[in-house]
Amino acid sequence: MASDALTVTDIDAYYGDSHVLHRVGFRLRDGRLLALLGRNGAGKTTCLSTIMGFLRPRRGSITLFGHPIAARAPEDIARAGIGLVPQGRRVFGSLTVRENLIVARQTRDKPVKATAAWTLDRVFDTFPRLGERRAQPAGLLSGGEQQMLAIGRALMGNPRVLLMDEPSEGLAPQMVADIGRVIARLKADGLSIILVEQNVRLALSLADDVAVIATGALVLEGSAADIAADQAALDRYLGVF
Repeated sequence: MASDALTVTDIDAYYGDSHVLHRVGFRLRDGRLLALLGRNGAGKTTCLSTIMGFLRPRRGSITLFGHPIAARAPEDIARAGIGLVPQGRRVFGSLTVRENLIVARQTRDKPVKATAAWTLDRVFDTFPRLGERRAQPAGLLSGGEQQMLAIGRALMGNPRVLLMDEPSEGLAPQMVADIGRVIARLKADGLSIILVEQNVRLALSLADDVAVIATGALVLEGSAADIAADQAALDRYLGVF
């Protein structure tokens, strides 16, 4: 039985006096992909921000492979093994592709599931376009290329858990398909992933498990197969299909 890579338990989080997460809890099992779904404004990105330490929970706990991380600074959480692909890509536009990757480089004693560590060469093998544009300023890349760079930058930290926030947002269908294949490959390599995604079809095609957030609270969770078969739930909470 798979162990838990990440557990979020009864989290309450606030922006100032505004209560935005209400006792949210879910778990990501080791080597699996959890799709965190919900309508715009439901609290999905806030969940990722809380996991990364950008927002401190006022209640509840977060553990990474059994070790508490909720009180730690974002840089310590990243060093502990959580990588983030942020919404909007947020690449360093004035730095070259290569420099964007190098700045995030981090090594680990034990690569995930004994796969090869992430290096510049491995990122360029995974994303050949980035290799072709390695000396180009990141701000001059297309949206799809910047998304590849954002993913590659997170992988250069050799994370044990990868958080991905809307990786298909604003991309052409072919690029969405390419990104989907990369995510599937990462999961096959044993990386534990939380995927926040408005493209529900893409998310359900990749996920093992699903958690659904509505107005800052967990309202539904289960296997991807069970959630995909629950038409009433999809209509009620996601407004799709």
